[in-house]
Amino acid sequence: MPAIERYDGPLWQTLRATDPDARLASFAFLSAHLGFREARTTIELYDARMSQKRADAMKAGTRWPPPKTQRRVMPSGEHPGMHIASLSDFRRQTFGNVALVGGRLYLEVMRHFVGLFREGGHITADARITEINGEIGRMRQELRLWLLRPPFDAGGQP
Repeated sequence: MPAIERYDGPLWQTLRATDPDARLASFAFLSAHLGFREARTTIELYDARMSQKRADAMKAGTRWPPPKTQRRVMPSGEHPGMHIASLSDFRRQTFGNVALVGGRLYLEVMRHFVGLFREGGHITADARITEINGEIGRMRQELRLWLLRPPFDAGGQP
């Protein structure tokens, strides 16, 4: 089942209720188990929590989940660049407005990925980065407002 349908926490409920057809934004997620993926990625049920050790490993590695043994000839896991490339239509539609939503450790990893995605040309150098973190009710409200905000501010800037 696609992640956007499988995940059912309060933020995902807000996301689906505010933008049921994914017309307002493109969505991705960061999972302690799966790493960075497009929200349309098919996933199975799992139970994993983000820890500082996992966050550090995600930032240090290029693929997630990491290989279980060192003997593999081909690296396992998926590279975050695969998913951001697809979301940005292989840099034909770069992102100028990004929301990072989650807990402290998730934000730490997402900030790192934003830097990599900027270097790769998927996020513009001057992109507006909004961080949404705090009490769940406030996060839901901020996510909804971010989704409904016009893509350009009063000055015409993305």
